[in-house]
Amino acid sequence: SGPSKPFPVAAVDDILKDVLGNYLREQPYEPARCREMVKDIAEVIKARVKDLMIPRYKIVVETHIGQLNEQSMQIGSRCLWDPVCDTFSSYVFKNTSLFALANVYAVYFE
Repeated sequence: SGPSKPFPVAAVDDILKDVLGNYLREQPYEPARCREMVKDIAEVIKARVKDLMIPRYKIVVETHIGQLNEQSMQIGSRCLWDPVCDTFSSYVFKNTSLFALANVYAVYFE
């Protein structure tokens, strides 16, 4: 069967941009503070996605914050899912001292 309407990826993209920008625009990289913020940001994103009232989707939110300092970071993820029903949204934010990545995985539940 599958979902009655597609998962609103564009709306979730907007949530990610808004939350990361609001929380981190002026935030310097401080390890202890960022350790707390990464949890808070994930909770806020999850709550705002849930507010979209999308039926039958399980939502997984993953956030990372790191220091911008001439280094690179590779992040990979794998899962089993149905490419017809399941999807994701992802956004990368940068300011002068840090970067942040937020991923939302939407897995349709029959």
